[in-house]
Amino acid sequence: MIEDLRTLVEVESPSRDLEALAASAKSVAAFIERRLGGTAVLVESEAGPHVHWSGGGEPRVLILGHHDTVFPLGTLACRPFRVEGGRATGPGVFDMLGGLVQAVHGLAALDDLSGVEILVTADEEVGSGSSRALIEERALACGAVLVFEGAADGGGLKTGRKGCGTFRVSIAGRASHAGLEPAAGVNALVEAAHQVLDIAALGRPDIGTTVTPTVAAAGTLDNVVPAEATVVVDVRVESAEEKERIEAAFAALAPHLDEARITVEGAVGRPPMPESASAELFAVARKLHPGIEGVAVGGGSDGNFTAALGVPTLDGLGAVGGGAHADHEYVVVEAMAERASLVTGLVNAIRGV
Repeated sequence: MIEDLRTLVEVESPSRDLEALAASAKSVAAFIERRLGGTAVLVESEAGPHVHWSGGGEPRVLILGHHDTVFPLGTLACRPFRVEGGRATGPGVFDMLGGLVQAVHGLAALDDLSGVEILVTADEEVGSGSSRALIEERALACGAVLVFEGAADGGGLKTGRKGCGTFRVSIAGRASHAGLEPAAGVNALVEAAHQVLDIAALGRPDIGTTVTPTVAAAGTLDNVVPAEATVVVDVRVESAEEKERIEAAFAALAPHLDEARITVEGAVGRPPMPESASAELFAVARKLHPGIEGVAVGGGSDGNFTAALGVPTLDGLGAVGGGAHADHEYVVVEAMAERASLVTGLVNAIRGV
């Protein structure tokens, strides 16, 4: 398992880098074929190749993951794959190449792979725009989804996820000389300041809704009234009702300054994954591994899409570790075999229903 993980990590796969993703997809496909047999098909898309494999027979369970990572080319040279002190480290090792290795090795322990499908996408880290339709198609066909994103803190499974989205608020004002004619302009930066306060006030952390302005830009020169500004906002919600409220509130944003204009783009693109979507599969997991915990988390995954369709979905089945998207990303080596055995048991149980 460690050597397979090394192989995958050492083929860098930053999102949107089509050449790198093509190489990564071939590496993932070869790994699946080597361990499970059959043919892993590369599904081309504008975001890079997705990898799809089927064990044949009537579809019963979808193993879902992604091979793109957030790390740019060259990260591997600075932070090569290593195993030290019981931890494996390297770019993408926790999110989520370790999970892919565990999933495939867990399946390799089965005598019969009929009814099992694997889908490894190329664009999860950038919103799954090109893969969503395929994910939803295969989830509906299979009727149960196991998502191999990294485990929650302490190794827990992820039984619920917030819906998440990004909004971009663009403000158009009018430029003028900041010294000679400041009043002749419409200051887009001042309007943006008003909008940031209005937007931040939309949050309802008491019911799980967070609205966080994250990136802002305005202005060109220090003596010019800014004619344009932008504000980017991260949104997380726990319910469909909050998704609708937030989207309506962004659509209703109004300028404070005369002649300023506002344009809003974005939505809560990943719907919430309610804990009810994972209840049945989590109960099976607890029978297989008594004491394993389930937690709801703020981050989104492709499991949000499948759960929103009403397909039973269990997430966080991937590597035990931490540091997703960070330089200290790691996988706990001694937990890998146990997590692989959980895959074996879950797939057998699902096919036995």
